[in-house]
Amino acid sequence: MLIGNLDGMTVFARVVEEQSFSGAARKLAMSKSAVSKHVTKLEDSLGIRLLNRTTRRLSLTDAGATFYQHCARVVEEIETAEHALTDLRGTPRGTLRISAPLTFGQRYMPDLVSEFMGLHPGLHVDIHLADHMVDLVAEGFDMAIRITRLKDSSLIARKLADFNGYVVASPGYIAEHGEPRHPTELANHRTLAYTNLANPNVWEFEGPEGQINVRVNPIMSCNNGDFTSFAAIRGLGVAREPEFIVAEALQKGSLVSILNEYNSLASGGIYAVYPERRHLPTKVRIFIDFLVEKFRGGLCNFHKTMFPSD
Repeated sequence: MLIGNLDGMTVFARVVEEQSFSGAARKLAMSKSAVSKHVTKLEDSLGIRLLNRTTRRLSLTDAGATFYQHCARVVEEIETAEHALTDLRGTPRGTLRISAPLTFGQRYMPDLVSEFMGLHPGLHVDIHLADHMVDLVAEGFDMAIRITRLKDSSLIARKLADFNGYVVASPGYIAEHGEPRHPTELANHRTLAYTNLANPNVWEFEGPEGQINVRVNPIMSCNNGDFTSFAAIRGLGVAREPEFIVAEALQKGSLVSILNEYNSLASGGIYAVYPERRHLPTKVRIFIDFLVEKFRGGLCNFHKTMFPSD
């Protein structure tokens, strides 16, 4: 009975994941009515309702929740088999779903993805930009770009590049308030904090005397690094920023790197991460190989190559 319902199981699984018939229709390149018919036919063949439908939302019945767990595994096995065949042909196809941090994604991903899609025109790329950590498996992403000091997880990671952390201020701010010469002096300065960190008000450094943790009293906090860097450029205060955000401003002189004798522990790595799978899809493997090649030589070299006029 279920052999004839593989299409229905695939459609049902996508409806659950997208939480709507319309969303499933877009992902499957089908009409909404066709998606509905597949689910109805599946329910009829099983003799049980899988979804509760209202004008505003869908919800799984108890039977539907149980059945979905099995459907998801079956669909994953089918996709794995298809990816294996694609590997034999060596041609990436389908949709590559990528999660990336907002600022990094806005600055670098358009050029990277445009070049990659020019090499592989049969591939569709779906990019989700957000600074919060997404669940790759639960949210259906093939891979993500993570900018962090990577911790142990169930994900497989491949480092693309290291990045430095900088403490920066505008020339105007330094002229008015002076330049701090030691990290502890930051407690008496106007600071700008990036809040997507475990301890945004504690800035960590390494220097000749070892590790130094400084508690700052920010006059402004924000969950976006671009915002805090723009505020610093306008002379509002001192900010702690990763290299990929302030590289251009440092080159132009609109920001100045301070406390250079101390290593800001805002540094870290840029990683391509993906769920542990028995078979890595060609589209993921080829894109990660592409990124590794692009970042070869480090972030500074990558920036100069991608933006030669900077």
